[in-house]
Amino acid sequence: MTAPNKVCILGSGNWGTTAARIIGANVQKLRNFDNEVKMWVYEEMVDGRKLTEIINTDHENVKYLPGHKLPANVVAVPDACEAVRGATHIVVVIPHQFIEHLLKTIHGSVKHGARAISLIKGIVIDKHGMTTMTQLIHRSLAIPVSSLSGANIANEIAEEKYCETTIGCAEPDEAIVWRSLFNTPYFQVNCVSDVIGVEFCGAVKNVVAVGAGFIDGLGLGNNTKAAIIRIGTLEMRRLAMHISGAQIQDSTFNESCGIADVITTCYGGRNRRLAEEFVKTGKPMAQLEQEMLNGQKLQGYLTAGEVYQYISSRGVTDHFPLFTRIYKICYKGEAPQTIFDGLNVDFSQDRRTPSPML
Repeated sequence: MTAPNKVCILGSGNWGTTAARIIGANVQKLRNFDNEVKMWVYEEMVDGRKLTEIINTDHENVKYLPGHKLPANVVAVPDACEAVRGATHIVVVIPHQFIEHLLKTIHGSVKHGARAISLIKGIVIDKHGMTTMTQLIHRSLAIPVSSLSGANIANEIAEEKYCETTIGCAEPDEAIVWRSLFNTPYFQVNCVSDVIGVEFCGAVKNVVAVGAGFIDGLGLGNNTKAAIIRIGTLEMRRLAMHISGAQIQDSTFNESCGIADVITTCYGGRNRRLAEEFVKTGKPMAQLEQEMLNGQKLQGYLTAGEVYQYISSRGVTDHFPLFTRIYKICYKGEAPQTIFDGLNVDFSQDRRTPSPML
């Protein structure tokens, strides 16, 4: 008799715990999956108790998703190797700046024939180009890796408010399995083949959200923010062409991971919220992250720096005026009011072949 599939979740923040609620409930309905779902939890003390103990006893992540019960079959473990051992389906959902350390930790414990899915909304961009989380995971673990991203504010999903998400998976049969683990009546999954495009949208939209937060901090209203969202979305598409050519499908921008995620993040995400406070208080982003995010990490600020490093190394910052202004406001101390400088850029040629100089 074939052993059942087994899921583990690497990460237990706001989004990871929300994913655990969904998967924990779904595996109980799937005949070919083991009932137990292990969730790796970075151990910390909360009110004198270990967080893993609280989760396993009270079935609630009181630090990162308070007020929402986890299914009893979700088991918190403080050792990432223990969590991943024997798992056939690995869900990776940690801040992207910690991924390489985690992969080194679990490298020898991953089951042969396992597969993974990344829920990380982050990529690595440097002067040489782009590396996605699925690429990093695949190179380290030598297993197939899919991606999931969308207009997915975790607290709203935990409250079971209807939303959509996008799974990027190269293999149709595997996409069906991932969909069965995540799809619910309130969390609707659409699958596409563009794995990298799903990741790219999920990461770079955070830069646009920082710009939207600047607009809110300046008190300039919805018309102005809509203009920033439109220009930001166009710069996302332009950057996708410049980095990967035809690799990222233009249709992906119409999925939940694309325009829908841009909209929701620019109105309700943490990157927008911290950028607004950055303008209002004048405090550095790193300080606001510590004060406002309860141990979680800000992605847009880091990605803005990475994007600028790439476009600057290519000498094409004038092709990305919004991304350039966001970088200079975040890192160079320029006034938030300068966000509008140079925004009269022409995007009309962007559906043609990118310029060779890029």
